[in-house]
Amino acid sequence: MRFAKLIAGVALALSAPLASAAPVLERQPHLRPPDAGSEEAGLWDATDKAERAARASGELDADPELNAYVKHVLCRVAQEYCDDLRLYVMDRPFFNATAAPNGYVEVWSGLLLRARNEAELAFVLAHETTHFARNHSLAAERHLKDQANGAMALGLILSAGMMAGGAYAGVSASTIANANTSIINISYLGAVVSYFQFSREQEAEADQGGFDRLVAAGYDPNAAASIWQHLIDEHGQSDFDAVRKGHAAGSIFNTHPLDGERLSALAAAAKGKPAGDLGVERYRAAIRPHLTAFLRNDLLRRDFGETLSLIDRLMADGGDAGVLGFYRGECFRLRRGPEDADRAIKAYEAATTAVDAPTETWRELGDLYVRQHDATKARVAYHAYLDRAPDAQDRWLVESQLKKLDQSEGT
Repeated sequence: MRFAKLIAGVALALSAPLASAAPVLERQPHLRPPDAGSEEAGLWDATDKAERAARASGELDADPELNAYVKHVLCRVAQEYCDDLRLYVMDRPFFNATAAPNGYVEVWSGLLLRARNEAELAFVLAHETTHFARNHSLAAERHLKDQANGAMALGLILSAGMMAGGAYAGVSASTIANANTSIINISYLGAVVSYFQFSREQEAEADQGGFDRLVAAGYDPNAAASIWQHLIDEHGQSDFDAVRKGHAAGSIFNTHPLDGERLSALAAAAKGKPAGDLGVERYRAAIRPHLTAFLRNDLLRRDFGETLSLIDRLMADGGDAGVLGFYRGECFRLRRGPEDADRAIKAYEAATTAVDAPTETWRELGDLYVRQHDATKARVAYHAYLDRAPDAQDRWLVESQLKKLDQSEGT
């Protein structure tokens, strides 16, 4: 709570809109650290420290194939910076990506889960590349220093941001109760991202630059507007009023405010342009091995309205029906609202008809049937679970439930 108040106080101190900065020419490839004592040196040093923290984080996804795939997409829209950008995929269930001034790039699993195709991911990366190329973070730092007590505010942000990163990194994937800590401040790059409050002009510039990079790379131009629209729609289904009204908690909108004007501009830019590469199958193939882990982590946010909206969107694209159906059932089971038990059963039952249904589906069905006093269906579900997982660690629990069912039926 103290941390939340601190962040709120800093946000109020910095709520004035950013002044328009003079255009900054794009960097040349092969980045070099700025001269010591220069205006950019402090910002570069902060991002170096954040990068070291990311490398040591337990949330770093070290899967080489996933990292190589995302880096390939990044290089496709940022060819001139490919050798200078160092990518880190982080297992964090929020929609976020960041390109820091020193070439350090983070892509969070929440973004990878929510993009429906490669082109949508490519636009987000192209958008961030434009912020990086135009040195927008340096303009933001200048703005901060121009504010009253800017130096003190910067110190607060640096300290608070690092505290948030450390606290979030310590949250176990199984500790659902602590998930709200990450919602208070999702910016792991606290030393940098927490004051990347880009101006409307900078956001429009990043949109246009990202769009141009997207099209130049041969991707479908409609992906630029669609990825933002999906996220807006998802936020509209949130369980939390603040998210529905502000598009803020747990998303890239914290530092990248989006309005209808920007969305309309992206849609207008794509109008009349030939369709390009969406990369649907490539993308789903790359994400599929991680789909279960990404969805499990998304449940930690406890925003079941958003997760259900996400799952419904992915199911509409086809494929992965068993995994998606299981986690749809999980949303209802964990939410425990009126009629959610019945909804969970229907979701699990539908999942069992797909070849990729997780084995846990039958166990959860058995538990729900027991609560509904349907011993026959519970017994069938439990036996199906044990047949599929003969070495399950909870086998003794399921067998105990079966014994109870037999005993109650005998009496």
